[in-house]
Amino acid sequence: MATTPRPVAGAAEQTHPDDPRADLRWGTIDAMLADAARRLGPAEAIVDGGLRMSYADLDAEATALARAFLAAGLAKGDRVAIWAPNSARWVVAALGLQRAGGVLVPLNTRFTGEEAAFVLGKSRARFLCTVTEFLGRDYPASLARAVGGPAGDRPYAGLPDLEQVVALEGDARDGLVSWEAFRAAGADVAEADAVRRAAEVGPQDLSDLLFTSGTTGRPKGAMCTHAQTLRAYAVWGKVVGLREGDRYLIVNPFFHSFGYKAGWLVSLMTGATILPARTLDVPRVLETVREERVTVLPGTPTLYQTMLEHPDFTSEGVASLRLAVTGAANVPPTLLYRIREALGFEHVVTGYGLTESCGIVSMCRYDDPLDVVATTAGRPLPGLEVTAVDGDGEPVPPGRAGEIRVRGYTVMKGYFDEDAETNAVVDADGWLHTGDVGVIDAAGRIRITDRIKDMYIVGGFNAYPAEIENVLARHPAVARVAVVGVPDERMGEIGAAFVVPHRDARLDPAELIAWSRDRMANYKVPGHVHIVDELPVNAAGKVLKHVLRERHAAMAGSG
Repeated sequence: MATTPRPVAGAAEQTHPDDPRADLRWGTIDAMLADAARRLGPAEAIVDGGLRMSYADLDAEATALARAFLAAGLAKGDRVAIWAPNSARWVVAALGLQRAGGVLVPLNTRFTGEEAAFVLGKSRARFLCTVTEFLGRDYPASLARAVGGPAGDRPYAGLPDLEQVVALEGDARDGLVSWEAFRAAGADVAEADAVRRAAEVGPQDLSDLLFTSGTTGRPKGAMCTHAQTLRAYAVWGKVVGLREGDRYLIVNPFFHSFGYKAGWLVSLMTGATILPARTLDVPRVLETVREERVTVLPGTPTLYQTMLEHPDFTSEGVASLRLAVTGAANVPPTLLYRIREALGFEHVVTGYGLTESCGIVSMCRYDDPLDVVATTAGRPLPGLEVTAVDGDGEPVPPGRAGEIRVRGYTVMKGYFDEDAETNAVVDADGWLHTGDVGVIDAAGRIRITDRIKDMYIVGGFNAYPAEIENVLARHPAVARVAVVGVPDERMGEIGAAFVVPHRDARLDPAELIAWSRDRMANYKVPGHVHIVDELPVNAAGKVLKHVLRERHAAMAGSG
């Protein structure tokens, strides 16, 4: 780019009194957990159904799992994947592998076996923790179908680096070790060995690889360190007003940074109680809020609306609620006022982030007025530099749209084994090119207005057109395809695919949708398929996706 952008927001907060850099006590997630156990021992750390686990118990279980991973041969820096719904064992497995020096690789529970296999292969994961049943799916079986060898070969032959698959829930079988057997094997490793391994892990070692897709359509693992994660979410917790003693019902999936880092991890850092929700079951949410006196409930605006409209809803049942984090910008002000008044929240906040920035860039503050929460994604976290630039890389004045760029401690260390992809989004001066278009006002607040990358969000899940197009293009009747996100009343957005069939090929939209369901996670499956003779392109041959969105809107309007 022509010149180094000058930050127009965020830098002024580098000495913000809420920035905990000066007194952050921990260098690693392991040290954070050990410190929490010392300070909060008998306090409830996790409530998962009938299980009530104290901070001291959680620390002991994490050590037991660390010993199990060491017994299985885990070396420092090895990747360990977790493919499972939210649960106490998810947290224990993550903390145990990190205590043993492993790097966490969360897998989306919506993934097909093929999609999971790609991430496992790309990360060269040696271990996988999963479940044998969730929402009617057997994850190990779906993985085996995708990568299994000939009869008699091991079930996951197509993943040579994958050495052991552990069932967080479910019985042992060929190629699958039960949780109880895996944990028991750790008894052969002395606790002192686990302590020594934990001491070998430093602040700059990787804590996790979170996979995200981009314009190429190939998922990439964003590398984040222990120090980055701890600092970012210590700040996040203070900015949103999370407190020791809060009871945090986490409906956001743990495979996402919202459920993981802004969910159970920051709860442990703060001294809150984690209440994992396996699915977004509104009657169960209302029951849990009432019985467990939940104080913190992040979620989409759709969750809050559905709670309000459910016949089991009562004001008394949600009287304990204090803090909402919507995780979505540009929420209608009328809805925010209804959420706050009817559900009784003292504070409602929202923010903006991306996987490449440790999941977070900006947040509203807990004391921001609702009109700010409704129209902006808040201000950058203390210590981050954020700027908006034009096409030449020059900063634009406040109030003018430009590409949002970020520099500071949350920016990833790069994509795992993807130097070229890393260099394409993080420049030599350390600026992360987000690909998002936004406006930064004179007060430093960010409003995201468009997405350069064309990503759209289906019920809270990021969907990337290039990735979906790559799968649809494998259909024998498809010659060309382009996917765009379009509005949907229930899901917020869904995909609309514009398909040019091969000459003389017959293609039925319903058949293509059914074909897609077998090959991609359900949130990626297009909700609409339009069969067209050609795709609109510019002089360079690039598909004009704004034209496709307009065409879909016209079709929907005429329908």
